[in-house]
Amino acid sequence: MNILIYKSFEMLIKIIDFIILIRIILSWIPIDRNNPLIRLVYSLSEPLLYPIRQLIKKSPLGDGMMIDFSPIILVLILQVIQNILFSVLIR
Repeated sequence: MNILIYKSFEMLIKIIDFIILIRIILSWIPIDRNNPLIRLVYSLSEPLLYPIRQLIKKSPLGDGMMIDFSPIILVLILQVIQNILFSVLIR
């Protein structure tokens, strides 16, 4: 049962990672943001990225940064969560 729970969370984290990767790639491409697929990617990723952006903005280094590090931080946080779940559920 624990393996099933872990695999479910692992799949969810992979999906979120994929959505974040798509969003990063879309940010480099000059494309219309009104496209339904792009709006879907942004609406799925923004609730996860916005709180991280707010924390970065409040940090001493965050005000006026030209690069958005929130996707990198989110992926790192998801990896930590996955490792914790692995150690709790599997080991």
